[in-house]
Amino acid sequence: MQIQKSYSDKNSTLYLVATPIGNLSDMTPRAVETLKSVAMIASEDTRHTKKLCTHFEIETALTSYHEHNKHEKASYILDILASGRNVALVSDAGMPLISDPGDKLVELALEQDFAIVPIPGANAALTALIASGLTTQPFLFYGFLQNRTKSKKKIEIEKLTHCQHTMIFYESPHRTRETLTMMLEIFGDRKATIARELTKKYEEFTRGNMSEIVDELEEIKGEIVLIVEGSNLEETGDNSWWQDLDIATHVETYIGQNLSPKESIKKVAKDRGVPKQEVYKIYHNQN
Repeated sequence: MQIQKSYSDKNSTLYLVATPIGNLSDMTPRAVETLKSVAMIASEDTRHTKKLCTHFEIETALTSYHEHNKHEKASYILDILASGRNVALVSDAGMPLISDPGDKLVELALEQDFAIVPIPGANAALTALIASGLTTQPFLFYGFLQNRTKSKKKIEIEKLTHCQHTMIFYESPHRTRETLTMMLEIFGDRKATIARELTKKYEEFTRGNMSEIVDELEEIKGEIVLIVEGSNLEETGDNSWWQDLDIATHVETYIGQNLSPKESIKKVAKDRGVPKQEVYKIYHNQN
């Protein structure tokens, strides 16, 4: 157990400082003051942070801290803290540690009894959520999906089928349509919002049902946040009635309720939390 009194403890401090996600006017005076006061700024991309520092006349020394050097640089940063000096950690945009490296550094700093003090500010996920038009709570921040292969991304999305929370994803512009199409296939036609270039000149929100967005979505550019409606109570209610049925009989039951085979297969896939193609193959192999 550890109790930290942020402004009375004598230990060195690692500040987690939020930076603008696009509009420099969103930089808080407290963030500027903190970056000017510390001995070192650990930055995801020093070239990017240098521009920010120049704009706000911050002359503090910079060091890089990113996914590829986080282990070796952690020791360097901890040595600075051990010498009695303070360090600030920033990402390229928004809050540090949110889909950015830094959690291990915080863990190591806490193990050595240094203080961790957040300096809040802009955050793309919450900025997109509150303007999405979807239920704002409860929500699930997922961040980036597994994009190395389509199959791995599909498995991740399938695991979220019955999540009732509004879901927040980060996505690259060239994969947004593919991801949304995959979600439409697995989740069904839920409401969604694409937030693009938040706080910047070309900020844009695309709101609607997934099918509408996929049909109209053209090539897009910029930073993307994807907000997706959670599963409703009907989808996640008690479905125990089908537990003793095999997949083929399960499909036939829905067909008997005047649903088409395609609609029935989709509902069975949702009930069981399995891919639609799996239900399709099993049903048609038995009929």
